[in-house]
Amino acid sequence: MNHRKTLRLFRNLNEAIPEPVTELLHRNHFELLIAVILSAQATDKSVNKVTENLFEHYPNPAAVLEAGEAGILTEIKTIGLANTKAKNIVKTCRMLIEHHRGEVPKTREALESLAGVGRKTANVILNTAFGHPVIAVDTHVFRVSNRTGLTSGKTPEQVEKQLMEVVPKKWKKDAHHFLVLHGRYVCKAQRPNCPECPILKECEFSEKISNKKN
Repeated sequence: MNHRKTLRLFRNLNEAIPEPVTELLHRNHFELLIAVILSAQATDKSVNKVTENLFEHYPNPAAVLEAGEAGILTEIKTIGLANTKAKNIVKTCRMLIEHHRGEVPKTREALESLAGVGRKTANVILNTAFGHPVIAVDTHVFRVSNRTGLTSGKTPEQVEKQLMEVVPKKWKKDAHHFLVLHGRYVCKAQRPNCPECPILKECEFSEKISNKKN
């Protein structure tokens, strides 16, 4: 996809999604971090169902440590990989208290040292909490980027690298949310809604015409 087409694509996404923000409910950086850890291999909707009570009962790292794994697991048991996530959340909260004065760190190195935090999660925090122009590649971003022709990467790391090279500077900060929301509601995995797509003209998906409504 050439530069002009890429510019048009993001301009159209911006018109269709004027407020590109995460759908994970949170009130502060700590809640965002925990919500993103919980969202691995889970939907935002399922995470939001448990975090309201979770954050009401355990609003900070100290409260999480007091609850322990058993207490956290009780709140998040409906989430996939709940046992592992409960352990990681408790470990992360201990690290926040011991090494970061209970605050969410602002660097990639520090974030990726936390339990349950990989590159994707770190990118989400850096972008959403601190406004860094980085792009987290989840399943939606990976699919939409390759399907539209923005990238041709075979791994999330390759797609991230290519996106950082091709996404215009003006749109880098919001690119993750544009692509996530577009993939979640329009460019779906099984049945992309091409007739309602705001970037249909720019998209290079070879099968897009065949998805017209009858």
